[in-house]
Amino acid sequence: MQRRTFLTTASLGSLGFVFPAPIFNEVMTVTGPISANRMGITLPHEHITTDFTGAEKVIQPQYDTQSAVQGIYPYLKRLHDLGCRTLFECTPNYIGRDVLLLQKLSEVSGINIITNTGYYAAANFKYLPKHFYEESVVQLAQRWIKEWEEGIDGTGIRPGFIKIGVNKAPLSADEKKLVDAAALTHLKTGLTIAIHTGDGKAADQELSWLMERGVAPEAMIWVHAQNDKDEGAHLSALARKGVWISLDGINAKPRQLKRYLYQLQSMRMDGLLNKVLISHDDGWAVKAEEVAGEKRVQLDLFKNGNTVPYHTIFDKLIPNLFSWGFTRKDIKQIMVKNPRKAYTIRVRKL
Repeated sequence: MQRRTFLTTASLGSLGFVFPAPIFNEVMTVTGPISANRMGITLPHEHITTDFTGAEKVIQPQYDTQSAVQGIYPYLKRLHDLGCRTLFECTPNYIGRDVLLLQKLSEVSGINIITNTGYYAAANFKYLPKHFYEESVVQLAQRWIKEWEEGIDGTGIRPGFIKIGVNKAPLSADEKKLVDAAALTHLKTGLTIAIHTGDGKAADQELSWLMERGVAPEAMIWVHAQNDKDEGAHLSALARKGVWISLDGINAKPRQLKRYLYQLQSMRMDGLLNKVLISHDDGWAVKAEEVAGEKRVQLDLFKNGNTVPYHTIFDKLIPNLFSWGFTRKDIKQIMVKNPRKAYTIRVRKL
């Protein structure tokens, strides 16, 4: 069964809702909905700012918004100059999601930025708020659905996808609760589910749970699939089922870069290049410290192998792909067609 069939027929059970027939192909940016055909070249898994302090320990954001805009804007301008037109910002709530900053950066840079709804249980549940443990699956889903229907925290800015995170298998009851809530949210909203996933066995569990709830495999993105240890067989197996394979963390270190080249070549040889997403997983970490009794906050680059964020795919990976026999058609498939198909939501005008 195709994803759209799931969206138009699946019931939410205890929520008592059946998603109506879809009428628009759109993506939801922080400045409003746009046609999916306007996405252009897309980075489907990046960050702007991420606060690793922990859920509910500090008031976020800790930094001055205007200063953050001034510091980050030049990198987005350069990214725009490279031809990129859309960036999916994958920082969930309670780990530094800042939708007003994203909106300002989108407005000044001309890049479509998409934010998310959902929670992050990876890193041993450090970023889950207290109410996660107190509420039911339906109550959690209702929180996320409300963000879609009314906007985030009174801003009117709406999420364009669901982002959750889990650890390695075997996944816990709390992680199943998170996946189940994402499934209900997807069935009500049509938003794609991107899941930070610890390993391939965890990806199998996620897919099984989603399908039990009536979610099609095409609605799931296996985030950080590059970390799987089985030489690509697991990636191909899930891709054949319909799951999107997201190879994130692309960086300029020669050994790491070659690893991504091999993974892409393997997917191409298996005829599965149409199920691959690529990104850097770049961004800035919030660093706060007390100096002489005064709190100081700065934004530090992740430094995950890229000295300049968001550029390695354009400056290094693509030239290498051409030398490995990839065509312009292949690059367009990976960077334009795949993100568009993976993240398009079938929405109603509100």
